[in-house]
Amino acid sequence: MSTVQSGILAAVPPLARYLVFSLAPSSDPRDALTRLADTTDGEKTVVGIGQSVVLALGKSLEGLSVFPAYSGAGFDVPSTPGALWCWLRGDDRGELLHRGRILVQTVSPAFRLGTVIDAFQYGPGLDLTGYEDGTENPTGEQAHAVAVVREWGEGLDGSSFVAVQQWVHDLTRFESMSVAEQDHTIGRRKRDNEEIAEAPASAHVKRTAQESFKPDAFVLRRSMPWADATGEGLVFVAFGASFHPFEHLLTRMVGAEDGIPDALFTFTRPISGNYFWCPPVHAGTLDLSALAL
Repeated sequence: MSTVQSGILAAVPPLARYLVFSLAPSSDPRDALTRLADTTDGEKTVVGIGQSVVLALGKSLEGLSVFPAYSGAGFDVPSTPGALWCWLRGDDRGELLHRGRILVQTVSPAFRLGTVIDAFQYGPGLDLTGYEDGTENPTGEQAHAVAVVREWGEGLDGSSFVAVQQWVHDLTRFESMSVAEQDHTIGRRKRDNEEIAEAPASAHVKRTAQESFKPDAFVLRRSMPWADATGEGLVFVAFGASFHPFEHLLTRMVGAEDGIPDALFTFTRPISGNYFWCPPVHAGTLDLSALAL
């Protein structure tokens, strides 16, 4: 019986490295994916496969699509499809670096490394703004129900879908706001993490209240802050049994429903947007039977 990649349900690690690959032109990804499956258990490294790889194999996969692009008043939400995504989890940056190097060798020459992002845990699960991230994250059995595919059939049960975005914060802009402005942008008070009932409709918490959708639009967030010489922000990672809940959240964030965009766009922007399918695990290795591998 196949099960979910355990790193998906595990707590966010102290450190992480995200690798996004493209598929080399005219490459057959079968051998590379088989090598990756045989050396990955889904715990220390979580793997996601993009739509282009599925199509290169001559297959289709129920539920998998390409990340949607949106434009709003003064902001864009881009779609930047990738072929392969690997979330390396750990607590030693050097060890993550070497694991990443081995992974690159494992999937080459079919896959070419594109983006590398080093991420970290900030305090007790805070965004770099100082606000708690993922306050209403499901836990326990609910987390499993939200994030893991069930009753879709062999090779699909135990899998998950993941939406990944890299957001770049303008912390100087955010820090120029008063405490009240910051709280009303997020929709919670920083000092005690309590939701603000009188916050404006644009407040992030009100835009993304997962229980306010019909049906509920819960996702399992595993986001982490990042920072390097180019800037800083958040790697937003949301797992689900389908992309429908995330798409409901994103549609409301950009103001497509009522013309009110999320106040987050006043100080932060996404620079990437990816969808991936995270295959299940069987007997300690990735189960790629849904792709006939």
